[in-house]
Amino acid sequence: MTASTLVRPPRAATPMAFVQAIVKGYARYGKDPGEALRAARITPKELWRPGARVTAAQFEALNEHAMQELDDEALGWFSRRLPWGSYGLLCRASLTAPDLGVAIKRWCRHHRLLVDDIALSLSVAGGIATVSIEERRDLGPLREFCLVSSLRFLHGYASWAIDSRVSLREAAFPFAAPPHADAYALMFTGQVRFGAPRAGFSFDERYLALPLRRDERALRQMLRRALPLTVLQYRRDRLLGQRVRELLRTRGAELGSAEALAAALHISARTLHRQLQAEGLALQGLKDEVRHAEAVDQLRRTRRPIKQIALAVGFRNEKSFARAFRQWTGMTPGEARRSAG
Repeated sequence: MTASTLVRPPRAATPMAFVQAIVKGYARYGKDPGEALRAARITPKELWRPGARVTAAQFEALNEHAMQELDDEALGWFSRRLPWGSYGLLCRASLTAPDLGVAIKRWCRHHRLLVDDIALSLSVAGGIATVSIEERRDLGPLREFCLVSSLRFLHGYASWAIDSRVSLREAAFPFAAPPHADAYALMFTGQVRFGAPRAGFSFDERYLALPLRRDERALRQMLRRALPLTVLQYRRDRLLGQRVRELLRTRGAELGSAEALAAALHISARTLHRQLQAEGLALQGLKDEVRHAEAVDQLRRTRRPIKQIALAVGFRNEKSFARAFRQWTGMTPGEARRSAG
């Protein structure tokens, strides 16, 4: 087997419906999309083939050509054009923010200066941050593409700005599941919900406190491409260690293996171990940390038998629990309970 046979072709995952939406944008301006389609290597036959998909590279090439040819980065979504460079202005206006929370608020505020067809907002409640879109006019046949793209632009910018994957808990859309609904899981991590009151996505509030890690030079380099925000994926998650701890505390019984934890985080087990190692952490160490904290808490707060506590925190028997507890604290569980009074 030669090396060339091992190279896999790029995966075609972007729904052709989004390509067709760009063609509708051309129709709005009375222009021919042929040159843009040729730049993206999309044939007329493929364009209308049911269930067809294109690669991320094809879609990015199409967007870049269309945005410049139409001089509209919104590709016909709104009642006025967003001339080439408009989203660059949004990125630049948020770049000097001290943290991601301020950057997102600036993005939402400045977006309203560009168009009033939709309004983006950020809210925080119960430890969850939510970006929502209010539709202020009928977006017509470009509605799905507009809402999806608007959320992906902001999500992509947020991930780029802090140089970390912003893992979503949920992405919601105010329309029925389309025929290509399976593609949404590739565009948005976390649960995808259709038929919601508004479009939006939610994520852990702690991302908002992370500082921006990009500068003007990095921004200029990023903006050389038309839509890196829609296709660029960030594998590193700067809150991964905290999110693993939280899952182990709340769902440790069902997520005991690396594979189960990784699936809940929408990454592979290999990526989980690699990213934890990059943070100076190990999965077993986090498990021990959570077990230790829970064991100490139960020993202090309850009078439950030590055997029951051992089983509750994930040990097979009292003996293995006592051995691990002594390694953590230098005391037996019984000594720890007595010292706590």
